[in-house]
Amino acid sequence: MIDRILEPEVMDSEEEALEYDSMDFREVNQDFALGASQLASSNSLILDLGTGTARIPILLSDLLPECHIRAIDLAPSMLTIAQKNVDLANKKEQIKLELADSKNLNFADNSFDLVISNSLVHHIPQPIHLFREIDRVVKPEGKVFIRDLLRPSSRQQIIDLVAQANLDYSPRQKQLFEDSLHAALTIDEVKMMIDELEWHQVEIYQSSPRHWTLARY
Repeated sequence: MIDRILEPEVMDSEEEALEYDSMDFREVNQDFALGASQLASSNSLILDLGTGTARIPILLSDLLPECHIRAIDLAPSMLTIAQKNVDLANKKEQIKLELADSKNLNFADNSFDLVISNSLVHHIPQPIHLFREIDRVVKPEGKVFIRDLLRPSSRQQIIDLVAQANLDYSPRQKQLFEDSLHAALTIDEVKMMIDELEWHQVEIYQSSPRHWTLARY
């Protein structure tokens, strides 16, 4: 197994935000939103951690038109594009964006029916801090749905995954993807943190050749 190599926690240049928003994640975003929607009731209060440019909250709000979503990110450049996307989708009453650190949230204990996060964990140097905050703000009976990249076991596997990902990626987009794979966790590493939190009714599994998923029911 290759070692974890951290990447910057925050993608906060306008160039990086635009590169990220232009990458074609439509299929994986739709699949994530569908999975999250199946854990929520129609009027759930949902927290999206590391929302990026808010593509997933917009999809989720279509699936759950009566829910309310608080979507946070630590990168102002991401949130600038996110607000434009939310306004364009006419979702500003349903989706509220906020600049915040997912490891140190300004929300009361037991606030949310569902906490979701897609592709944030690999940005966090010590992900246990993120999981502890999720544990604090989600209701005792609340649900959690997290998906992230899975760290490959070899350098060759990283090369192969980047080559297979999308032929239309620019060199910069390919480099971002490669860096993220190096920074990702293994399923065993995720399970160790969840064991520490003593969560029950949790499923952690490999959901694609390059992703793991956690669902707390």
